[in-house]
Amino acid sequence: MGRFTRAGAMVGALVLTASLALTGCGDDQKKPAFVAGEQQSDPAATASASASGQTGEPAQSATPPLQVSPADGSDGRPVSSEIGATVPGGKLSKVVLTAANGKTVAGRMRRDGSSWVPSAPLKYATRYTATVTGTDADGQTHQGTSTFTTMAKPKSMIGSGLYLFSDKTYGVAMPVVAEFSPGIPKKDRAAVQKRMFVQTDPPQPGAWHWIDNGTQAYYRAPEYWKPGTTITVRLALAGIPLSNGRYGNVDRSATAKIGRAFEMKVDNATKRMSVYENGALIRTVPVSLGKKSTPSSSGTMVVMEKKESTVFDTRDEPDARNRYVTEIDFAQRITWGGEYIHAAPWSEGVQGRTNVSHGCVNVSMANGRWLFGKTLVGDPITVRGTDRKLAAGNGWTAWNLSWSEFVAGSALPVPDGGAESAL
Repeated sequence: MGRFTRAGAMVGALVLTASLALTGCGDDQKKPAFVAGEQQSDPAATASASASGQTGEPAQSATPPLQVSPADGSDGRPVSSEIGATVPGGKLSKVVLTAANGKTVAGRMRRDGSSWVPSAPLKYATRYTATVTGTDADGQTHQGTSTFTTMAKPKSMIGSGLYLFSDKTYGVAMPVVAEFSPGIPKKDRAAVQKRMFVQTDPPQPGAWHWIDNGTQAYYRAPEYWKPGTTITVRLALAGIPLSNGRYGNVDRSATAKIGRAFEMKVDNATKRMSVYENGALIRTVPVSLGKKSTPSSSGTMVVMEKKESTVFDTRDEPDARNRYVTEIDFAQRITWGGEYIHAAPWSEGVQGRTNVSHGCVNVSMANGRWLFGKTLVGDPITVRGTDRKLAAGNGWTAWNLSWSEFVAGSALPVPDGGAESAL
């Protein structure tokens, strides 16, 4: 059995790296593939005026201006700043943000009306003017303005990645995976999570879950995504200040599609894989799982990467009995530790009867080719009945938790049933 190190994949222009010393039958280590503007402000002067027209109408008192954040005259504001204001008993109704060159900045109000979020990070070392309109509990309209300047580009940043790509079609178990290097400190996760937006069409509730070291967060729904769902993601991380003195590096976004429902279920007791498409059983496939010394992981995993042909090289394995170099066809990665579904012509004689692999799910050449042609990245595979439990984070393990266990890993409260993390 080999020892495998998880290595980061290029996501956009970023290479992320991490390690996970686990075992399996493959050694291919490549992966496929924040704080709202401060709600503080300097007290604005209250202006009032009275006037009476020639018609004899009673004089009207002007409403006091709003206290806008970032505060008027403030300097060194993060480029992640959101525009907010205090509206007693009311809410914001309109925000117009313009840069020093006169260009208007696009943005959207949060669903709860608490602030206005620019559609892209603000520019570094740039002056902006925000004109904010709000309506109070009595229906009166208030307005306020603030001119502020953003900070210079910081030198210390976190790396980030998004394992979702635009114009791609994924399986129903594809989680949204955000990755950070170094990990996000616990005290910062709520603020970061508040800037990670996910929208689904048709709408489905969901939640985020952080792994312990803060290097990854998964987003999923209570159940697998509905076939045909469109998922739109924005990790609005650029310029987010963290408690360790670092800042978010860039915004990342993607819009992807979920395909048909396809699921693989493997039972060690029968040594069979049952394959379902749109809920119907379409094939039963004999398998050979990991032998006693190198058992396969039991749990719900996700196809993360597909390679029609590759080479497994385990010459760095401490146990000489598990060292080999072998060409592999129709390989589908399901853990970072090196477990794959793949064709294994050498074990076809025992598939369905005996476990002989180094942890992989061995199938025949014909079934390997057939499965490879049917699956998508993001399709789920559940293995049960082996001596090893799937380790959290050894692959995209978001679906290996019950919904209650999953939401317990959120940095923000999650309503019953979940809620879309969208603007």
